[in-house]
Amino acid sequence: MVKSAISATPLSPSNDETAKFRTLGVSSVTALALIAPVSFEDRRLSHELTHNSTCVIDATVEHIVRTPKTLKITFFVHNLDATLEGVIFQPRPYMIHQFSKGSRGFFSGKAVLEQGRWQIIQPLKITGVGSIIPVYKTALRADVMRRLVQISITVDALCAEGIPQPIAQALFDIHFPKQPKPLTEKQLHALKFAELYDYMGRLRHKRRYHPTQYRARGDIAQWMDSLPFKLTQDQQNAISDIANDLRAPNAARRMIVGDVGSGKTMVIFASVVLMQPYRSLLMAPTTILANQLFEEAQKYLPHLKTVLVTSATKKGSLDGYDFIIGTHAVLHRPLPECALVMVDEQHRFGTAQRHALTKLTDNEAPPHFLQFSATPIPRTLAMIESSHIDVSLIVQTPFVKNIATKIVHKNDFTALLEHIKAEINQDHQVLIVYPLVEQSESINYQSIEEARDYWESKFENVYVTHGKDKEKEQVLIDFRESGSILLATTVVEVGISLSRLSTVVIVGAERLGLSTLHQLRGRVSRTGLQGYCYLYTNTTGKNERLESFGTCVSGFEIAALDLKFRKSGDLLEGRVQSGNKFRWVDMADDELIVAEVKEFLNL
Repeated sequence: MVKSAISATPLSPSNDETAKFRTLGVSSVTALALIAPVSFEDRRLSHELTHNSTCVIDATVEHIVRTPKTLKITFFVHNLDATLEGVIFQPRPYMIHQFSKGSRGFFSGKAVLEQGRWQIIQPLKITGVGSIIPVYKTALRADVMRRLVQISITVDALCAEGIPQPIAQALFDIHFPKQPKPLTEKQLHALKFAELYDYMGRLRHKRRYHPTQYRARGDIAQWMDSLPFKLTQDQQNAISDIANDLRAPNAARRMIVGDVGSGKTMVIFASVVLMQPYRSLLMAPTTILANQLFEEAQKYLPHLKTVLVTSATKKGSLDGYDFIIGTHAVLHRPLPECALVMVDEQHRFGTAQRHALTKLTDNEAPPHFLQFSATPIPRTLAMIESSHIDVSLIVQTPFVKNIATKIVHKNDFTALLEHIKAEINQDHQVLIVYPLVEQSESINYQSIEEARDYWESKFENVYVTHGKDKEKEQVLIDFRESGSILLATTVVEVGISLSRLSTVVIVGAERLGLSTLHQLRGRVSRTGLQGYCYLYTNTTGKNERLESFGTCVSGFEIAALDLKFRKSGDLLEGRVQSGNKFRWVDMADDELIVAEVKEFLNL
């Protein structure tokens, strides 16, 4: 594939054209070309008449007759060598003034065959005869938009912005067709290619490269051999990607995306080993998660000195440690020099928090920065994101989860209750997720406060928590040790690992996003238990979204399904979380075109 000429100097628009570009919300000729005509007016002279079709005539007005409700004009039509009658119903003054006996001009109207006689209905004088006039639906006046397109969109101008010549020609043909007709497959492909090219090019220009003095020197092979299990191929591939990043002259900027239970923690630890002898820092969103990571680090990185930093940790020097694990509390204390900064569950932190972390360390050179996320994204999105930040996907899991997913209704409650009793008798745990903490008139489901009396009267060791509960992390810890049933909101979507949890019941499941449903389902079967996920709904009839969710196991399948139902959102500005940001590209179906553009841009 020929390398993109994106660095070529585009044709500079005038100030007037720049203002019009701004009105349209575009910043390049390529983006302007993506605003395709919604229809065309064919202003070429007609050589024959077709019933109920628009015709264009070169005619001399021979006679005019006015009645209270009509204006009848007799034309001699030169291009058809025939005399025809034109009829205007409810004529307005400006229409009447277009016709004077003996005058000649170009007129357009609808040809109608009535009782063997041709008539032209509502004929009006026109200009631009001999051309096909595009019709645009934009914020600009029609004639202003057409002039802007005529001035701006040329094959040379598109090529100057790096668009390959065949694509540029296809885009040009959309706006200046030889025949008015619907978009061809070739033209639709050109629009999708150009849209992705423009979008990914802007993403690429947002990317910044910073030289760094930190180069990974740790012996990763020896550490991996020391593990009591073999890492999956996806884990090894992600570690290989990270190793290449950490040994490069520029500071790494990579996101590692893995499904629930895919083993991201071991990839985090591998990164710490690679970065030796330099210090590494990891920020986690909750104290529970930070504690879990700290405990596992002591188990799998026994040769390193690791410290846990939370809001309860006494302030003191962290200089003597190889690996710092903390909550957002690390943002509020001095940090020593760290060569590698990592954020787990990165979507739980704001952009400002993540950026602040890399600046808080006492570094002369920028540290390497890795982000980890358990919210899988479709391959298509990953390919686009890779023009802004490097992306690694961990699709495989160390063991196959066996979770049965079922949609249940009110009449299934008795059977559900028997299932819960049976699981508790096997020393398994049950999670019941409610949509509300307190009663609401607008939502037709019980809240936690309404439901808790029932569960506490039927079962022992029932625990309750929610997002406003200041003790929620302690409640989760207590439940892990001695609980049978946990009533909660989606606060448990990301958090504590519950090895005995076998069942999750999600009340009002149709109200939650697919990724949230998947995260909640991912709480069960963490250690290979047979798992159960019940989607409780009061809605009747077929629910395609929930039924499709029930057939998907992989988070990446869920992400693709989510893409189908919600569309892609806005990756560049991050303001739109759902709804299709693209005018032409279908993120669920156009992976091949994304790959084509990515190769063309040498990404």
